[in-house]
Formats: sequence, C-alpha cells, structure tokens
Amino acid sequence: MSVLIVGTTALDSIKTPAKENPRLLGGSASHAAVAASFFSPVQLVGGVGEDFPSKYLALYRKHGIDLAGLQILPGKTFHWSGEYEVNMNNRRTLATELGVIETFTPKLPAAYQNAAFVLLGNIAPALQHSVLDQLKRPKFVVADSMDLWLNIALPSLLKLLKRIDGFVLNDSEAALLTQEDNIFVALKKIHRLGPKYVIIKKGSHGSILSAPKGIFICPAYPLHTVEDPTGAGDSFVGGMMGYLATAKGTIDAKIRRAMVYGSVTASFCCEGFGLTATTRTQRAAIEKRVKELETMTRF
Repeated sequence: MSVLIVGTTALDSIKTPAKENPRLLGGSASHAAVAASFFSPVQLVGGVGEDFPSKYLALYRKHGIDLAGLQILPGKTFHWSGEYEVNMNNRRTLATELGVIETFTPKLPAAYQNAAFVLLGNIAPALQHSVLDQLKRPKFVVADSMDLWLNIALPSLLKLLKRIDGFVLNDSEAALLTQEDNIFVALKKIHRLGPKYVIIKKGSHGSILSAPKGIFICPAYPLHTVEDPTGAGDSFVGGMMGYLATAKGTIDAKIRRAMVYGSVTASFCCEGFGLTATTRTQRAAIEKRVKELETMTRF
C-alpha cells in the first residue's frame, strides 16, 4: 500500500558551527516522503512556488514519489532559515518566509482519496482537518504537530486528536499540551484526548510509544558525527509509516519494528545537510543498521 503524506515542502537555509548551506530541499513532507519511499510508494501533497528548483522535483521522482498532489502556485516557496549551536539539540530560527504556504489549501487528487495509510505532517490543524474531510476510509492516520499550533490553534488541534489514530510530538510539546513534566503521565492524558497510539520523540535519546499493548522505548541509532538534525523527526515518522504500509500483520504487531526502521532512517538524515545524506542512502544500508541496533539493544 502507498502512504499519503501531507505537509510543508520548503527551502531550508541551514547554518551550523562548521558549515552553512542555503536553500536546500526541506519541509516536513519532503523529509517524511523520502524516508517513507524506502519502504512503500508515496503520494505527496504540498505547495511550492514558481521558484522551486526543478532539480528537487527530479529528486522526488528519483524516489518514486507521486507528485500529482504537489501544487505549483504563483509566488515564492516557503523558506526557513535556522542556526544550530555546538550542541545540535539547540537551534534558533533566523528567518521564516511563508510564501505560498500562507494561503495553501491541500487538495487531494481523486486517486489519493482512498488512501489507507495517512501521515498529516506538521501543518496547521485546520489544514489537517481539511485533508481528513477529503478522505474516504483511511485505515491508519497519524498526525505530527509542533508547539506553535499548541499555542495558537489549540481548540482545532484538540478536535483533530479525536479524529486520528496516532499522534506524534516531542517531549517539550507533550509537557505543554498536558501540563505534565512526567512523560508517562503525559502519555495517559494524551490518550484520553483521543489517539490510541501516542509517540513522544526525544531527539538523540530515541522515542517512546504508548499503545494498546503497552509501552515501547525505541532507541536512536548512535552516531559519532551529526552534520544537521533538521528533518530527523519527520524522517522518523515517515520511515515508520512507510514500513507500516507494506509490512504484514496488524498495526499492534508491527508498529514497534516500524519505529526502529524510522529511527534508523532518521539517523541517515542527521549525517548530511537537509536531505543530502538521506537521498544517497540505500535500503541495504538501512537493514544493516537495523540489525546493528537490534544487537545493541537485545537482552
């Protein structure tokens, strides 16, 4: 089965203490779609401007990503600029130019409306609702979010949580949403808001799943060098959804292994700026790291 991925398609300018790279392919949907493409066909929904480089469209196609849902709109592509500190867990936004994203409305081609596996990437909750309204009978819907929507669109986000199967957020966002510093208490509170599956991302410390069959602690693949962590969280959830769409068995039976595949795929993202390392990766390299991670964590 294919995965329908909706989110931002952007140009990212990224600066670290070691290097600086302008106008790289970025955005939540881009990172998630490339990560998912290692495991399943991908249908991408997003909006870009007339300035969007043709080489990035070619890169999507190289990964077999269906672009029938990518709108090329009058104006400029969403552009984000950020700078990382020596500690790569800390970054600050230098500039945000919304461009066409400011008025973008997701429109699903007819062929996308029957999607079974759906990832609602980090976009405004109102747009995530719009996508759900266009779907017919999705099997498994996961939404990602960020602190911005918790602060300015909380009522819409709370309504969304009642309509989805899985919710992904990081530890600080979970604390903001639930007013709880204890992750395990926060997980219980989020379940009461609607989703059966809740994943809290903890950056280089991995992630935690709370699901009908209990808690699962998913490790991050250990890296000696991190070039740029931008998009790692989106790569994680994209890889997870791609694996879920094609693996046999129930969601409960395969989601833990799917998270490991997502974690490993995200590790490649961190080894290069933007999507440069991820797009050079091969499925065999992912499988090798999954086996290594399994060896490291088995007891």
